[in-house]
Amino acid sequence: MTSQRTREIAQTALMAALVFVATYLIKIPNPATGGYSHMGDCMIFLGVVLLGRRNGAIAAALGGALSDLLAGAAVWILPTLIIKFIMALIMGYIIKSNVNSSKLQAFGAVVGGIFQIAAYTLVKVFLLDTKVAVASLPNVTVQTSVGIILFIVLVSILSKYAKDLFKREEVTR
Repeated sequence: MTSQRTREIAQTALMAALVFVATYLIKIPNPATGGYSHMGDCMIFLGVVLLGRRNGAIAAALGGALSDLLAGAAVWILPTLIIKFIMALIMGYIIKSNVNSSKLQAFGAVVGGIFQIAAYTLVKVFLLDTKVAVASLPNVTVQTSVGIILFIVLVSILSKYAKDLFKREEVTR
């Protein structure tokens, strides 16, 4: 018999692992920008829907930061930890009133995504240069947009074929 807290910790750790794998291993090249997109943001948004805002944000922060750590991008660990956490919290607060609303889920993902784009651009201004930050806007915008689109598609498929995953009336965390 496991306690509810143990279950929450295990689910959060599993989602953090999914965020990490989807960020670190699943890369979709973008020839137009020279960068790539990944499915990490998609998993972050899904984590918020499944786990609630607090545990979804924890999984987002840990999974994203771990990806930066193992990719050798140590300078990005702390910004990613903070940005992904806040992005997930934003979505969680937006869907709090009706976690099952696909419109609210999409809106929350978009607002969280806009925060992510702005936050990473601001960090790049301080860490790199204003010109570099502005030049990287198309890549981070495409990456975030791909994550949002993949999330919307994935959650619509899962809600159709795995309805038990979404049996929560509200996000209380």
